[in-house]
Amino acid sequence: MGEVLLELKDISKFYGENQVLNKVGFSVKKGEIVSLLGENGAGKSTLMNILFGMPVIHTTGGYQGEIYLDGEKVDIHSPERAMELGIGMVHQEFMLIPGYTVAENIKLNREVTKGNPVSKILGKDLETLDVKTMNRDARKALDLLEINIDEYVKVEGLPVGYMQFIEIAREIDKENVRVLVFDEPTAVLTESEAENLIKAMRQIASQGISIIFITHRLDEVMACTEQVTILRDGMLVETKATRDTNILELAELMVGRKIEQLRSNETVRKVEEGDRILELKQFKVGMPGELVKGIDLDIYKGEIIGIGGLAGQGKVGIANGLMGLYPASGEALLNGKTMILNHPMMSLKQKLAFVSEDRKGVGLLLDDAIDLNIAITSIQVNGKFLKSYGLFSQMNQEAILEHANSMIELFDIRCTGADQTTRRLSGGNQQKVCLARALTLEPEILLVSEPTRGIDIGAKKLVLDALVKLNREKNTTIIMTSSELSELRAICDRIAIISEGKLAGILKPDDSDAKFGLLMSGKTDVSEEVRA
Repeated sequence: MGEVLLELKDISKFYGENQVLNKVGFSVKKGEIVSLLGENGAGKSTLMNILFGMPVIHTTGGYQGEIYLDGEKVDIHSPERAMELGIGMVHQEFMLIPGYTVAENIKLNREVTKGNPVSKILGKDLETLDVKTMNRDARKALDLLEINIDEYVKVEGLPVGYMQFIEIAREIDKENVRVLVFDEPTAVLTESEAENLIKAMRQIASQGISIIFITHRLDEVMACTEQVTILRDGMLVETKATRDTNILELAELMVGRKIEQLRSNETVRKVEEGDRILELKQFKVGMPGELVKGIDLDIYKGEIIGIGGLAGQGKVGIANGLMGLYPASGEALLNGKTMILNHPMMSLKQKLAFVSEDRKGVGLLLDDAIDLNIAITSIQVNGKFLKSYGLFSQMNQEAILEHANSMIELFDIRCTGADQTTRRLSGGNQQKVCLARALTLEPEILLVSEPTRGIDIGAKKLVLDALVKLNREKNTTIIMTSSELSELRAICDRIAIISEGKLAGILKPDDSDAKFGLLMSGKTDVSEEVRA
């Protein structure tokens, strides 16, 4: 392998008081394929945003540390500067123009033009596109990827796998490209397409282009990389040569951490012997970016069940589908009776309550007071906090205020009072208001999605303790979706891991880090791997 082309040294990044990267560094040699591994929130995307000069980094105070290219320190202050230096990035979100052809998308902002009689008189700005040359260049990039698609067809309506290859073709068509970042490029590809991509990556690397490969599929890491760097909680865990490691070790390194158990072993029931409160059969949800592709899952009365997995794999879609926020199909039986799907009010009336991961878009009335936010759903669904006057009724402000104050105390909501506008609360305190509102419904099943997102460590324990207390004292069944595996393992009886829209498996909280890592990486039979 050649000399070091790119080196990141002691990279640190804060968002406000929250440190998301702490002195992380690694290097890439010329023509080398290296992998960057880690759970959601480990810091991978932030690190790559720094390398690519993304505005989100520089509008939030920049970063600390140094980046070297060919041994020279470089200042990458914008994506334009990154591209000038030969750094390309294939993002998770497609950046294609549907009405343009494949070739036009590949050559976007690098169009080839040719002169005409008008441009010879009035100047170069009036030259026309050299479609033939653009198509030829596009064909060359597509052929390298072995993708059978005509360069002159429009992107609109193409399968998502083809769109991913077009994104990659655009990067390798650039003349000065030296480093390519692939951010989960195989997530939307079929197995055969993924194999083609890995083959193409090796071909690209053979031309001296270095590749940083972000993926959750550990078998792909083993298949095409020379080096693996693992991040966890914003810190560098280890950098290893791929030949010196294996899938099992990578899985352990990716998810291993100290876990504070918030439930004693005595409280973790043998839930399989309990009554089924909810049965999902071939349950599907059409939530963009979080598709659920048909799962079978039994949930038992009085348990806390965790739903885990990496971002974009479908874990978030389950609760959203049950609450009718995105189209759901299949069958859901609640206490043995068929649930009415795709009807949010009916979900609430069937004694389900939901704390959304999108607290601002779904969870809160931002311009109303805390007390009304806590009470509003119970007023609408259960008729609570109302005074009746014959045919008329009005809100019981005293009861609303009294209840809100009790919830403010329970969750330690930091505010000036129950009449404070919710918009003016910090993100963590807004999340606590969402939890308070859900609990006010006195649900039979509480669905909580990312309940501790944006909350500091002390407040996280307070929220998790409140969930455990609710479960113990009221026997409320809790379905908790979280990207924080340590939190799921701290309070859940069982943890269902979702991968690629399917149920990969169900684990106990004290199962090995390796089992969790393997299931999250898409392997459904982990017993043989772990024994090996």
